[in-house]
Amino acid sequence: MSRKLCIWAVMTMMLVSCKTNYEVASTARSRILVDARYDGHDDAEAAAFLARYKQKVDSIMGPVVGRSAKYMKPHRPESELSNLLADIMVWAAKDYGEQVDFGVYNMGGIRADLPQGDVTYGDVLDIAPFENKIAFGTLSGAEVLELFSQMAKSGGEAVSHAVRLVITKDRKLVSATLNGKEIDPQKDYRFATIDYLLGGTDKMPVFKKTRNINASPAEENNSRFIIMNYFREMAKEGKVVDSEIEGRIIIEN
Repeated sequence: MSRKLCIWAVMTMMLVSCKTNYEVASTARSRILVDARYDGHDDAEAAAFLARYKQKVDSIMGPVVGRSAKYMKPHRPESELSNLLADIMVWAAKDYGEQVDFGVYNMGGIRADLPQGDVTYGDVLDIAPFENKIAFGTLSGAEVLELFSQMAKSGGEAVSHAVRLVITKDRKLVSATLNGKEIDPQKDYRFATIDYLLGGTDKMPVFKKTRNINASPAEENNSRFIIMNYFREMAKEGKVVDSEIEGRIIIEN
């Protein structure tokens, strides 16, 4: 047997015999801006290589779609940015002949912060980089309460202005209302969200019970374009986009 083969055999036995009891206790994410702090020395060769692509990339990513009143970042249980995105889903419903009771956007799908001031195509693409499309569906009141309970277990998701949830510190739903009213378990409720969630993903399996789905796979229905359309519409009206924390999701003391 060769020396390399012997070493491989020994290492294999070690790996097989070693057992661990490690488990993932928690996960967290954050956005890291890679700039001159990480490398202050320009690479002339790399810069020359990238130069040929820069103009094309800038022409796509650089156009301004609107303005933001302040810097916004996503966080649980509620944030300005998550509120804004859920509200935009509701705002877009009119363009699809829909009247909805509430909107949902998953926190895990918000992949970047929103800058203050000019907001570009590239900024929106950073926030919503996936091919998720806007979607509409119906759940019973009992299923809506189940959905909100699942949100509570995650510590909160992005919900629209109509929603008010109270959850405990150990992530249990205490109360839920829509437009200031108790949710009727027997009544049907219409919602706006993204098609990705209809598969019961992001720890919200009740979405798999959705009925009367309206979800077109056409590219123009991508969530990033819905968001850009909102910014452009606000700009046409001379408005700067803003959002506030309103107590949509409250953690009970």
